[in-house]
Amino acid sequence: MEISTPSTALADRLTDMWVDLARDQRSYGSHLLGPENRAVIRETVVQRIVAEDLLVARLEERVVGFVMFTVEHGRYEQDVTPGLVENLYVAPDARREGIGSALLRAAEDRLVDDGATVVQLEAMADNDAARQFYAAHGYTPIG
Repeated sequence: MEISTPSTALADRLTDMWVDLARDQRSYGSHLLGPENRAVIRETVVQRIVAEDLLVARLEERVVGFVMFTVEHGRYEQDVTPGLVENLYVAPDARREGIGSALLRAAEDRLVDDGATVVQLEAMADNDAARQFYAAHGYTPIG
């Protein structure tokens, strides 16, 4: 498995994966629409690739997952610099192979390298699998 920053040539493939993620999250109560947001997310994907805030996982050249992340620089001064893992997706046929863990670790490392002193993320309250995954990686629910 290889984790790397993709080229913008993968924007359409990554957009398709994000649409799959959004579709899946609707079963956990999300109101976000996947296909209806395709143009907006494609633009976001390209921006994240250029900013190097998106990593992909490849198995034998096949893209099987991605993670988006950013260091938050808000308008208010804080005593921490939060890093945010925003979207983590692994193709269903590639799950339980350590890919999600590798993507999460890589995003955490990049966030720390970019100045984050804490790492945060969001998961749907009803998504038990995601909550268990993040708990196994040391994350605790806040709200």
